[in-house]
Amino acid sequence: MITAAQMRAARALLGIDQKALAELSGLSVPTIQRMEASSGNVRGVVDSLTKVFAALESAGLEFIGEGAVSTAAGRGVRLRSFPPKR
Repeated sequence: MITAAQMRAARALLGIDQKALAELSGLSVPTIQRMEASSGNVRGVVDSLTKVFAALESAGLEFIGEGAVSTAAGRGVRLRSFPPKR
């Protein structure tokens, strides 16, 4: 699962806006907006969630699940490596 806060944080780490995420994932901007407006876990069609997750991971992000090994507690997102320059 991915939370709306993780989605927004992921975009911030990559320095992209909702339009760029929509393009990377093959979804519409309103779909990205609805996902990010969710409270808690992102709600949406499983296929759309999978596309967003895959696009963000391909861009170099790693999602940290609740309870996963990390230096702090809770969920999060971090860069695995620096994304390629555009």
